[in-house]
Amino acid sequence: MNPSAPWPEPPPLPALTRAEAEVVDAYLAVADLVGRINPARSEHTYGALRAAQALVSRATELRDALTLMHRRGESELHTGTLGHALRILDGERRTFRVTIPPQSPP
Repeated sequence: MNPSAPWPEPPPLPALTRAEAEVVDAYLAVADLVGRINPARSEHTYGALRAAQALVSRATELRDALTLMHRRGESELHTGTLGHALRILDGERRTFRVTIPPQSPP
């Protein structure tokens, strides 16, 4: 660990194929955008609109990465490895905004 670094080094990512890495990256990008669109959490229509516009291209990237894996004969997603990569890349926080917040007491 570098003592002058403001944050500790994150753990290394697990070994992923290029297509798996693209799936993880595109999935998180889609989750970020859906979180910005979530009407239970968004406050402004313009930001949600911009996120919805960007969602199309990011979803296409996700589809293309999964298509590439399928064409290569990769018929299974290694959920343990991919889940580990998602956690290292802060996927739990990034997907939290996709959920509906708990209802406030009246």
